[in-house]
Amino acid sequence: MKLMKLGARPDTFFTSGPVRSVYTEVATDLQILVDHCLFRLHKFPLLSKCLLLQDLCADSDAVELPGFPGGAEAFEACAKFCYGIAVTVGAHNVVLLRCAAAHLGMTEAADRGNLGAKLDAFLASCLLRRWRDALAVLRATARHAAACEELGVTSRCVEAVAILITDPGSSASEAGCSSSPWWAPDVSELGVDLFWRVMVAVKAAGTVKGRAVGDALKVYARRWLPNVAKSGYLVEQTDGSTGSADVAATNHRFLVEKMASLLPAERNAVSCSFLLKLLKAANVLCASAATKAELMRRAALQLEDASVSDLLIPSCASETLYDVDAVMGILEELALRQAAAAGIPEASPPHARGHRRSRSAESSEFEGARRSTSAAASHGAMVWIGRLVDGFLMEVAKDPNLPLNKLVAIAEAVPDCARPEHDDLYRAVDTYLRVHPEMDKSSRKKLCRVLNCRKLSETASMHAAQNELLPLRIVVQVLFFENARAAALSGPGASRVAGVAGGVKALLAKTREAGGEEATMDEQRLRGLAGGVPGDKDWSVEGLKRAASRISTLRMKLEEEEDDDDADDGAFVHRARPGLVRSASSRVRALCAIPAGKPKRMLSRLWPSSRSIAGSERH
Repeated sequence: MKLMKLGARPDTFFTSGPVRSVYTEVATDLQILVDHCLFRLHKFPLLSKCLLLQDLCADSDAVELPGFPGGAEAFEACAKFCYGIAVTVGAHNVVLLRCAAAHLGMTEAADRGNLGAKLDAFLASCLLRRWRDALAVLRATARHAAACEELGVTSRCVEAVAILITDPGSSASEAGCSSSPWWAPDVSELGVDLFWRVMVAVKAAGTVKGRAVGDALKVYARRWLPNVAKSGYLVEQTDGSTGSADVAATNHRFLVEKMASLLPAERNAVSCSFLLKLLKAANVLCASAATKAELMRRAALQLEDASVSDLLIPSCASETLYDVDAVMGILEELALRQAAAAGIPEASPPHARGHRRSRSAESSEFEGARRSTSAAASHGAMVWIGRLVDGFLMEVAKDPNLPLNKLVAIAEAVPDCARPEHDDLYRAVDTYLRVHPEMDKSSRKKLCRVLNCRKLSETASMHAAQNELLPLRIVVQVLFFENARAAALSGPGASRVAGVAGGVKALLAKTREAGGEEATMDEQRLRGLAGGVPGDKDWSVEGLKRAASRISTLRMKLEEEEDDDDADDGAFVHRARPGLVRSASSRVRALCAIPAGKPKRMLSRLWPSSRSIAGSERH
């Protein structure tokens, strides 16, 4: 630490209780009360250098200086300078002395070579050129912020620290530490206002990379931001203060908003995990809407780098465990940016006009954006985002207070190209159904529309075929596609029918509950198929196709009744065609009575029908 010595005379000041005076042969003729301490001094040395005392002592020999900057210690140092007594000045007391000298009017107008000018020269020529001293002086300005701002000390210190950071040839490199960036730990000790001003100056210089600025932000956040938990946030009084919880929350909210404004423009300057941590803190601390929007916008740019735990943002404004609206906002921002990168005209967000956009519209926007090589995310990144969202859905589906429409909205926000398989999405749907057993039939249908049975793996299909919580239509779709895949194979494919047969058994169990005794004969007629063996013991490809055609026919008949089931959920629908019965057992008998011939023609009827039905469901 650099020091400066002013004056050469020995110290003759002494203290007697609350009184401070100086040893001289001349009696004192001036009394000054500062911070409950009475100074008995002489007018001549003080008034010759202090304009304030000249005005106050014009009519009285006893004056009081209330609210003196630095208190009695700072006033005593100024008084010693007036007497020519040696005073040591360094980074630890230069701010106090400069504020005290300004308060007393110790300027060049009072006397040449006065204290104020000497302190300014010492700051400019020595202290502000050394890293440690400049930081110490800058931290000291926080105690007398108003006076330092008026004198320009704070702005000079901020500028000096920024120059030392951005200039590789400065003496600051000698004081740097081994971490990168070297200056981040030291700057993290500053208050929010000073840190923000230094970082603004550093960014304006343009010589420090965005990643270095981002690393400094992470160091500062680790030092001052509280830990965010599911139930709220834990205030850490790292500075030793004992302020109330409201004051601490206000300070932390101010900190989050300032840090959001300092984020570098470069992509990947900070990690997506860090951005989402800031968003968690902003959400819990009720930061401004502009701050949240900026953090969501930045997170959408690099969402593929996030993890599921990063997206689990605690919710404070609703009864849900996590803020799914924030995640939905990120996905909407991602969709808009993908569309803009692909040159697609800007569309309204999914919920901006009171209704949800169809999945085909979302898919077309993302597919067009994926073809852009400039700013659009690659296909691999989109697939990773799809897995990330499905993992998030599996977690939030455990929340019993999560509304169905929000779960469906997030599931539909991911385009089809980002989901090569639907296993994780199926697990989220299954979890939500188990957590919400009170869901009615129409709600279950709405939830299951997000699934594409073609994209389920064999394991997931086997589970879905025996899942009693799924609508019957979904179970039949799963069985149909599994049998169609098995029919397309030769010998190895035949062994897969045995697994699908478990789903047929579950379907028969539902039918038996609905049809009672009438279903017994149908179950006997389908026993061979449920056991994994076609009724005629035919294990040829033709026999497998006949089994697939029987399941697909039942699927077609059930889908024909879907629209009428929504109108009257408790009864089966009358058909105009004669001989078509309404009970569940009769429909199974109709399945068994279908001739086994021409399976290829039956499959050719069902494949385009299934595609058209799936397309209409998305709309």
